[in-house]
Amino acid sequence: MYKDLIEYLSQFFTDIRFNQMVNVVNQRTEYIVPVLENIVQPQNTNAVIRSCECLGLNKMCLIENENKFSVYKDVDKGSSKWIDIRRYADKNFNTFDCINDLKSEGYRIVATSPHPGGVSLDDFNIFDGKCAILFGTEPTGLTDTALKLSDEFLTIPMCGFTESFNISVSAAIILYTLTRKLRNSDFDFILPENVRQNLLLEWIKKSLKTPDLIIERYNREHNTAF
Repeated sequence: MYKDLIEYLSQFFTDIRFNQMVNVVNQRTEYIVPVLENIVQPQNTNAVIRSCECLGLNKMCLIENENKFSVYKDVDKGSSKWIDIRRYADKNFNTFDCINDLKSEGYRIVATSPHPGGVSLDDFNIFDGKCAILFGTEPTGLTDTALKLSDEFLTIPMCGFTESFNISVSAAIILYTLTRKLRNSDFDFILPENVRQNLLLEWIKKSLKTPDLIIERYNREHNTAF
């Protein structure tokens, strides 16, 4: 739908920059959606966002109960600009709403927790359906509500005395491992072409100083109404 408009707008970028955007968008996926529940330290949230963007994940959810999210530019490095971040912060307790929304979209709810019935990361079947991976707050982990609403439990094998990694490290290990499994397979997990085209156009508009004026000119020249 937006192919001609995107081609027109590409003239405002160097070939290297435009091709980079095309290459990145063609690797984007929403098959895995990270969910951070009530993270205490904003720098940890920013670090996870940065990891998600680097790994080609297009969507994540932030459940903000007592603890609110803020951007730390030194950690974020602009990564939040390129990800669809859904924030659940309207109520005192937002976990229920977030998980219900994800379930309605067909996601398996997978809690990261040293749960007795948890599956090791090495054995987790990522090909069994798209999944939302839940990560809990630093001191106490996921809430009882999140655990009760989860469909599966995922654990990272540990070799030391300490029970768990830091939240940002745990997220990086799990998301890297699962995305590698997908990318090293023939499984279809990339965003559909029409969604990628819409996303590419949004990125282009974010990267231009006066996108509305340029698109208005395009509409006049081509007698269209984007």
